Amino acid sequence: MLFSPEEILETISMIGKENFDIRTVTLGISLHDCASPSEKETCENIYQKICACAGRMVPEAEKLERKYGIPIINKRVSVTPISTVIAPCVRRLDSRQGEKAAVEVAKALDRAARDNGIDLIGGFSALVHGGIGRSDAVLVGSLPRALSETKRVCGSLNVATTQSGVNLDAVSLAARQVKMLAEATGKDKGFGAAKFVVLCNAPGDIPFMAGAFHGYGCGEAAINVGVSGPGTVKAAVSALPPGADAAEVAEAVKRAGFKITRAGELVGRELAKNLGVPFGSVDLSLAPTTKTADSVAEVLEEIGLTSAGAPGSTAALYLLTNAMKSGGAMATRRAGGYSGAFIPVSEDARMNDAVKSGAMTLPKLEAMTSVCSVGLDMIAIPGETPWETIAAIIADEMAIGVANNKCTGVRLIPVPGGKPGETVDFGGLFGKATIIGVGKESGARFVSRGGRMPAPIQGMRN
Repeated sequence: MLFSPEEILETISMIGKENFDIRTVTLGISLHDCASPSEKETCENIYQKICACAGRMVPEAEKLERKYGIPIINKRVSVTPISTVIAPCVRRLDSRQGEKAAVEVAKALDRAARDNGIDLIGGFSALVHGGIGRSDAVLVGSLPRALSETKRVCGSLNVATTQSGVNLDAVSLAARQVKMLAEATGKDKGFGAAKFVVLCNAPGDIPFMAGAFHGYGCGEAAINVGVSGPGTVKAAVSALPPGADAAEVAEAVKRAGFKITRAGELVGRELAKNLGVPFGSVDLSLAPTTKTADSVAEVLEEIGLTSAGAPGSTAALYLLTNAMKSGGAMATRRAGGYSGAFIPVSEDARMNDAVKSGAMTLPKLEAMTSVCSVGLDMIAIPGETPWETIAAIIADEMAIGVANNKCTGVRLIPVPGGKPGETVDFGGLFGKATIIGVGKESGARFVSRGGRMPAPIQGMRN
């Protein structure tokens, strides 16, 4: 891939003036061959394989940062969904013993990440959209301890697909674990729940946490890249002449998306080559940070809203997401992951401002997820919220994903003792969130029915 002098100068400008960065490079690693009937051997196999595969990842990524001057904010690893890896060693154990073994596996993942300078490691996960197997149930049961007793491990559950429908039993299990995980990390304002996401139609090449895992069929290893660049997109829109119409806005976003993705493709392919692994995909999602001028909400305002959450927000987000995908797809050989737009409340300062002012509500956020992928992300809710209400919110979001044949997710943080309108500071990239009220009405009787919501008719593709 050759870059012209003009593209190089544009990239330098993007970095210096528009907060452009590569949000993450994520090395996916298959752990299928690490499974063993012995808990101790499984943990050792996992540790050794991650060290062997990822040992040079951080130094090589840092070399590329120096070479191109493009910041790479996070260096991450994703692994095979752990519920399948632990299956042999928990097969003959009771639930308590099995969950204890799963926690030890999580600690082995954490040690491997720590010892290799990896920021986060994803894949403490299970795919339970069609049913919950024994090792899946063990992993789910271990989640509160596994994620609260580790620093770098992230987990996920895929509970719905367009082909299989929504597994309400899994939704309810997930909601209970969200509550327990928040309570287990109460001293950290429930932050443990920020390391866990419930997904629909999850692709196996997501580079972003907490949903990243190395999917079945993805080979022995692969490098996936997550780009960022809301500041670059905002600058492109603000440079338009007054009165530019919607098509002209879309064209400006497409051009910015092309430049952002092209830089991500360059870095990802060179890193993959240096590590001797295949290049996977570029996730075209716009990922905001708490920095000023690095906000998806600010892009929506630049398009023409007084605030994110105002009437027109869903339409503006659709325009932004579709144009970003169109431009990005031209710049990479393979787009993957979420490829949408992130609208996390705590990680986007302007989005949090919209919540604080009352312009953005939970129902409006839910409506916007129908066009943005990613879903309800990093949303703080009152700690007293019943698990049934959390389950109903998850079920709503899963229905959006199933009906629209798209990936979407839910990452809620029930803040212990937190009340609507209060602000909670999670620190660093995770930012600050205003706690959103969830209302007093209940869907408890609905989610308690359990079973599986059937797939939509469009899911029948044979």
